[in-house]
Amino acid sequence: PVCNGKACGNHIPGPGAKGVGDTAIRNYEKWQDIRVNMNTIHPCVTPDTSLNLFGKTFRYPFFAGPVGAVTVHYSDKYDDMAYNNILVKACADNGIAAFTGDGLNGEVMKVACKAIAASGGTAIPTVKPWNLETIQEKLGYCRESGCFAVAMDIDAAGLPFLKNMNPPAGSKTAKIAGMVGKPFIVKGIMTVAGALKAKEAGASAIVVSNHGGRVLDQCAATAEVLADIVDAMKGSGVKIFVDGGIRSGVDVFKALALGADAVLICRPFVPMVYGGAEEGVKLYIEKIGAELSDTMAMCGAENLASI
Repeated sequence: PVCNGKACGNHIPGPGAKGVGDTAIRNYEKWQDIRVNMNTIHPCVTPDTSLNLFGKTFRYPFFAGPVGAVTVHYSDKYDDMAYNNILVKACADNGIAAFTGDGLNGEVMKVACKAIAASGGTAIPTVKPWNLETIQEKLGYCRESGCFAVAMDIDAAGLPFLKNMNPPAGSKTAKIAGMVGKPFIVKGIMTVAGALKAKEAGASAIVVSNHGGRVLDQCAATAEVLADIVDAMKGSGVKIFVDGGIRSGVDVFKALALGADAVLICRPFVPMVYGGAEEGVKLYIEKIGAELSDTMAMCGAENLASI
């Protein structure tokens, strides 16, 4: 079964979606509306799927997205700490990186950062848009982990537990990027104006994302806004990621063809961890990677830059 936003809708188990779930469904369906162009008149080479990012080379241009509150959303087989431990190691061992989640439990970020340190820094801790004091504390753990970049999912501002905090959390200004000391990735950009704000704030990368449809119903799909954001950011040096409904290596190819540097895949990694732990993650990475390589070969792309 494909995670298309319909089966889980706005229900548990699974993180569901806001409102009637329109945005999550739209994320998936808009990638399916895009077609690829077959081209087999070209030299026969094995496509190079490797990606260079922030001084590191990765086997594929896709990453595991951040997940939190797995016990609430899925089952008590794992808590967030155990989930991150498996995901970080399995992704690093198989040539990609994981974005780790954050949560109300302060131990989540601490343990995730320890797992990142054990992987040689090959993961990206994702800090929620808490109040500034909490952010400063969590950034300290991030720096200690040796991670190669830090992310903040500013789209999480729509989650109830952040809205209801005292002092309040949620929307952010440009102040945080300068505090990180590493490449800073702003996740949750859905407009050209938002992308330009992130660039002005000092972001090294952005993630075109609507938080999987979990924070705003009737929102545009990421596939619908990606190309305009890419055009607006040309020449800026800011790397562009995209997530939301990407479910195959062909979808990864489409995102790169529209100008993304890399993609995040989130929900499908959860059943891989729950069902097969590190082996499950390995098999899923190889599946998406093989689909991407095959699509590149059939469309005449010898490397990522030629897509």
